[in-house]
Amino acid sequence: MIKGIRLFNNITNAATQSQILFFRSFSTKGDKLKASHFMKTRGSCKSISIVGLPNIGKSTFFNALTSSNAAMAANFPFCTIDPNVGKVFVPDERLDYISDLLKTKSKVGVQLEFVDVAGLIKGAADGEGLGNKFLGNIRQTSLVCHLVRCFEDKGITHVSDEIDPIRDIETIETELILADLQSLEKMLTEGKKKQSNPELQMKFDLVKRISDLLHRGIPAREVEISEIEWPVFHSLHLLTSKPTIYTCNVAEGDAATGNKYTDLVKQYSISKGLEIEPVVISAKIESELANMEGNEETKKEFLQLYGLENNGLSKVINGAYKLLGLQSYYTASSNECHAWTFKAGWTAPKAAGVIHTDFEKGFIKCDTISYNDFIECKGDEKLAKEKGKQRSEGKTYIVNDGDVLFFKFN
Repeated sequence: MIKGIRLFNNITNAATQSQILFFRSFSTKGDKLKASHFMKTRGSCKSISIVGLPNIGKSTFFNALTSSNAAMAANFPFCTIDPNVGKVFVPDERLDYISDLLKTKSKVGVQLEFVDVAGLIKGAADGEGLGNKFLGNIRQTSLVCHLVRCFEDKGITHVSDEIDPIRDIETIETELILADLQSLEKMLTEGKKKQSNPELQMKFDLVKRISDLLHRGIPAREVEISEIEWPVFHSLHLLTSKPTIYTCNVAEGDAATGNKYTDLVKQYSISKGLEIEPVVISAKIESELANMEGNEETKKEFLQLYGLENNGLSKVINGAYKLLGLQSYYTASSNECHAWTFKAGWTAPKAAGVIHTDFEKGFIKCDTISYNDFIECKGDEKLAKEKGKQRSEGKTYIVNDGDVLFFKFN
């Protein structure tokens, strides 16, 4: 029996599909791409670690993200010992619009997991402070949200007694590099002793290339690897292989404009070639906003008091979503509008498998319509067909971030 389910995706991006096809053909020829490309297109999507020095507002930031008081905040180092974990909804205006358009009884958004881990200090790679525990928590996540103190407050101590965001960033990144070097050193030593075979030799050569980069202060994600080297690289679970987004925590008065410290972080980010521009937020404002009672209009008026149109958290969440190479599609009916996550570049059967493995195994075809066309047709499938906005695609179709799909499967 043929079954089907209606899937509504985000805004179409033909350029994205062309880019993915280019990279796929490029890498299969034995050419090399930066590991960051593979991390984005092939990497796992476990969770996001919030890292930074002690006393920079990580727990306050985490509370704001999760709209709760799950993380304790206090003015002394290592306040956070065991990691706090929270699920965070990804802001999605399209989900809201589809739900309103179809007047669904309920809607379910996409969630990301954030982990607030212990503050890191110099020497963490050698076990200083809670270093080993901290580094182990980061290793289990897929992306690093690096919170940087960009505010002055004599009432809140700084581990170095002065504000210097670049020094703070480099302190943490140096510890991550040192930790990776330690993990690779043993592999290099064992690799020299073992009798070589093609697989071991490939791993040894890759580890040696990464180690050479790390010794130069360059993170592992910058190493160039081939298609066949990717599984080996991924199995190393290196701390510096993870994509990173800098988040500048500022005082309330600097939330709208930033300050001299945030300017330094932006310049540093550009020099390192990071994909996402640093996000400027006031963790205090965001925390108050997240726990504020009242409607959206009340919250909007609160933001306007600080010269803000939108909260900063959505930029952090959406930035993380982008860095992880994630896109969304939707299933929708009068009962429920549901957002689902898939990796850019996935074929229709694999995207359908997010809902249930049976959808992937028994995939036959999918009828496709873009999100914009769906909105233009007011969610009326019959009208979309009459206007020729719908097409039929097979198993090799790469889902675009902007399709409306009707999957048919056995």
